[in-house]
Formats: sequence, structure tokens, C-alpha cells
Amino acid sequence: MILILTTFAVGVASALIPVINIELYVAGVGTAGDSEALTIAIAAGAGQTVGKIFWYEAARRSLETAWVQKRLSRPKIKGPYERWVTTMHGRPWYAGIILFAASLAGIPPLLVMAAVAGALRVPYWVFLPTICVGRVLRLWLVIEGVGFLFD
Repeated sequence: MILILTTFAVGVASALIPVINIELYVAGVGTAGDSEALTIAIAAGAGQTVGKIFWYEAARRSLETAWVQKRLSRPKIKGPYERWVTTMHGRPWYAGIILFAASLAGIPPLLVMAAVAGALRVPYWVFLPTICVGRVLRLWLVIEGVGFLFD
């Protein structure tokens, strides 16, 4: 149980602080020969999801500040922002695909996409499950890959 809680905590920390690498952590757990690969991946993925909520909310709430509103009024920024809002509006599956790709492959970076999702006000019912499932799958693959190499 301690390993699961620690993994969750490291997942949250790594989502908030980019220099903490969750993949390296779960790879280390994988080399220890722990047989609970999926449980570890779920704990780490859940932690990552909780941590990404911070970036989502920070971006969502920053849109209401005068500083951001001033920046968004510039034509160079306003045009692309409005195109993204138009593209995402009414197409939650589109946002889900992009978020899933970011959470699974890391391209585009998930931290950036969490902030973009917040700024575009992607619904939580799209944001949370796609991030969580993508991260769990990615981290499970890391653990299984390390296990395969060291078995």
C-alpha cells in the first residue's frame, strides 16, 4: 500500500514540477520486479491526472485576468486563439483525441496541452478520462517494457 500511495504522490509531483520524471520512477519500480504493474500504472496515472488539473485550472482562470485579456486582444494572438476555440467548440471528441495523444505519446507535451485545454475550456468529462487513460497506458507500457528488458 505504501508503494501505491508513494507512486500516486510522485505522479502528482511530476505533473506539477516538470523536472520530476514519472516514467523514470515507474521504470525503477518495474526493475524492482514488482508484479503489480497495472496497479502501479493506475496510481501513477491518477496522480498525473490530479496534478494536471492544476495547469488546466490555472490556464482557465488566467483568461479572466486583465493581463491575459489585453494579450488576447492583439490580432497576432487573437486570431489563432479564436480559431482553436471555434475548432474545439462543439467537438469534444476532437479535444479528446489531442489530449489522449499528448497523454499517451507526449507529443504535444501534456503540460502544455493541459493548459491549452483549460484555456479553451475543454469539459472536464473529456479532459479527466482521456488524460488518465492515456497516462495509465503509457506508464503501464513503460513498466512492462522495463520488465521485458530485465527479465
